[in-house]
Amino acid sequence: MALSQRIAFIGSGNMAAALIHGLLVTKTAQPERVLASDVRAESLVALRTLHGIETTGDNLLACAADIVVLSVKPQVFPSLLPQLAPHLSAHSLVISIAAGVPLAAIEALLPQARVVRAMPNTPALVSAGVTALAAGARASNEDRSLAAAIFESVGRVVHVEEQLMDAVTALSGSGPAYVFLMAEALIDAGVKLGLGREVSTILATQTLYGAAKLLSDSGEAADALRSKVTSPGGTTAAGVAQLEAHDFRGALLACLTAARDRGRELGVEAAAKLGTQPTTDS
Repeated sequence: MALSQRIAFIGSGNMAAALIHGLLVTKTAQPERVLASDVRAESLVALRTLHGIETTGDNLLACAADIVVLSVKPQVFPSLLPQLAPHLSAHSLVISIAAGVPLAAIEALLPQARVVRAMPNTPALVSAGVTALAAGARASNEDRSLAAAIFESVGRVVHVEEQLMDAVTALSGSGPAYVFLMAEALIDAGVKLGLGREVSTILATQTLYGAAKLLSDSGEAADALRSKVTSPGGTTAAGVAQLEAHDFRGALLACLTAARDRGRELGVEAAAKLGTQPTTDS
């Protein structure tokens, strides 16, 4: 989906840079329709040099865009949103990628803008991300489609109700860290079994990549693919039995539950700082 709207990024860190790259590489947007704003001049110079987009150190200039992506840290919101509010109208679509900041809090401080909340993850940096979107009260179906087009330039998109965003954060937002931890454990285990660290790293990394790609591309369920590689009485069965004996599934459930609960706490804290009430998981 090619966008004709002007898109501005307030904050030009890694995620904003990844989105800008994705938009331009996929031709979802043209360079002349993209603007980046940041207080760090070096970041703006890098984006302008690499992509030929317009940059500015004035956040208020970004408010003239049709779509404004808030890609700054959540702690900046209490001071930033009141500054932006007078310059955003009912014609403004605001997309927030700030973790833990509820839609109600953003909408209260931007009373005219239409708001969509997004939770991307770091594989967006290599165009393999997944983003969950939750639309605010004033956002339309077209707004949902526009937001989806932006994040589809760096991966896949799902739509959820906002009360599920903490669960999304726990699974896909924080999920890469769990996979990296698994990679560390696999590499270390391979070394303890006698493999060189370089060989063990290649084997673990490619196995994780290949398994994820097979799961994504085959259309088969995870349990079906697991069954295909787990022959009765074989080596895989012996390994899986140990994972089950050590409550592998329970550990992951506890992991996600803890992350979700922390997300809820951060949402309450963010709402309090912004002077609003949070939305909680059901």
